[in-house]
Amino acid sequence: MPSSTSQHARFDGPREFATTQWSVVLAAGGDNSRAAPALARLCSAYWYPIYAYIRRQGRNAHDAQDLTQEFFAQLIERESLAGVVKERGRFRTWLLAVLKHFLANEWHRSQRQKRGGGLAIVSLDDEAERRYLAEPIDPRTAESLFDRSWALTVVDRALSQLENEWRENGKHDHFQILKGALTGERASYSDLAARLETSEGAVRVAVHRLRDRYRILLRSEISQTVAFPNDAEDELRHLFAALGD
Repeated sequence: MPSSTSQHARFDGPREFATTQWSVVLAAGGDNSRAAPALARLCSAYWYPIYAYIRRQGRNAHDAQDLTQEFFAQLIERESLAGVVKERGRFRTWLLAVLKHFLANEWHRSQRQKRGGGLAIVSLDDEAERRYLAEPIDPRTAESLFDRSWALTVVDRALSQLENEWRENGKHDHFQILKGALTGERASYSDLAARLETSEGAVRVAVHRLRDRYRILLRSEISQTVAFPNDAEDELRHLFAALGD
């Protein structure tokens, strides 16, 4: 059975939240040379909610790709990020507010030029549209789709980190069997035990530890997008609410 000892050893407790990507941007203030790399990493992680929001606003796939790249390029190229203040708190809400302003003042297409010296946050050509077309057909507003896409991105990133940890410990095959306990797949402990050739009790312990580590990674991921560690719990509640819509 997979042991969680090594996985839990990787978690450093509250110290993990001392310096996060968003807090670096906030602390840098007008010093864009310090803030831009951290902001670029955040943008690279959370590009899809932006693309989904733009598409839901009625833009076609090609225009949404261009707008997403242009938005991030302009955001990171700014000579001053002094307007980013802690009162705006959460990266998610700040990013959406900036996006709305950007779209309201969209550049003149005849004067549009590629920005960023070849900067590409992410390749949007196919992946973005495939994900967007897989979205459920519903009357969801652009804002609620943004929140749901954001939440799914956080979940996917936490799951990916968890999977990598099990792979590094030579237990990737066990993770593939047990991960359904995190994603809502129905499987009895007896079935899981049979597949893993172990006891039901051992499976219960493994699933419990897997879920604990998953919650830690979710909170860690969220903590990178808030100004203060204490805000992570509120963001987690918002995340689960967005997924439940």
